[in-house]
Amino acid sequence: MGTLGDFSCPAKPGTRKSKLGFPERQLEGLLHAVESRGGARTPCLLLPAKADSRLGQHWYPLPVLLCKVFRWPDLRHSAEVKRLCCCESYGKAHPELVCCNPHHLSRLCELGRRGRDGGDASPLADCPDSVPSSTETGGTNCLAPGGLSDSQVLQDSGDRSHWCVVAYWEEKMRVGRLYSVQEPSLDIFYDLPQGNGFCLGHLNSDNKSQLVQKVRSKIGYGIQLTKEVDGVWVYNRSSYPIFIKSATLDNPDSRMLLVHKVFPGFSIKAFDYEKAYSLQRPNDHEFMQQPWTGFTVQISFVKGWGQCYTRQFISSCPCWLEVIFNNGVDS
Repeated sequence: MGTLGDFSCPAKPGTRKSKLGFPERQLEGLLHAVESRGGARTPCLLLPAKADSRLGQHWYPLPVLLCKVFRWPDLRHSAEVKRLCCCESYGKAHPELVCCNPHHLSRLCELGRRGRDGGDASPLADCPDSVPSSTETGGTNCLAPGGLSDSQVLQDSGDRSHWCVVAYWEEKMRVGRLYSVQEPSLDIFYDLPQGNGFCLGHLNSDNKSQLVQKVRSKIGYGIQLTKEVDGVWVYNRSSYPIFIKSATLDNPDSRMLLVHKVFPGFSIKAFDYEKAYSLQRPNDHEFMQQPWTGFTVQISFVKGWGQCYTRQFISSCPCWLEVIFNNGVDS
């Protein structure tokens, strides 16, 4: 972690300033964000958008500078980061004030770049899975209380307000009920300060596997799942990598789905609605895994899977998620 003594930046006229030029109230918010590692809800740090600051011999926009000091020393340009939807600067093209809270931004994954050490979302499974994921997970045979399948529960409810449902699995056993998502953003976590969303730590699990318990304890802040204009984004808030498989992450002409590794602090567009509709074709189990849900994204915490790993199928991973999207036009 960097220190605040390495750079200088401006403050608004007439405000009480720290030695660095930050208004003290803004500085307290910055320190809270840094100390909580983004786990606590912290306010935006709004400063003039046109102001740059110096780090060493180089000048950077303030948001890039703070991210570079406190999160990613190798960060070079603002195009490498993405604002989270909780930020006041989210979606604003040319604001007069811009948020500089380093934990209101995530690092963008670059698809197609290989290597385990670069920090990008690298496709690390170069071989096709030989069994469709619906067969691997047993999802089609899972029964909800009362003997009804999950698909029947959702169909009978007539509720199309959700845009996705989330299932949490430990190896081949699903834990808890399907979590229906109506809000644009959902935190999925095990232990998150001021957490509000799908808390995996509150679920009752009978799994006594030491590996499952070890991985479960590493989920920590987990992930943030967000439906945005261009698709669904996944932000890795935890301290360990996550692994994602999605039909819309890969080449449409590919006969296989790759597993992508996403490092802590990085975001990836895990699902693209427009691309997904173009991929639909009858009787294709890989692209239309459930007739009532449309598309599924699979996310494993800490452990990867595929033919380049010891675990061939995601059902062998200790802790993982299925995100099942509502493909209705009103979703």
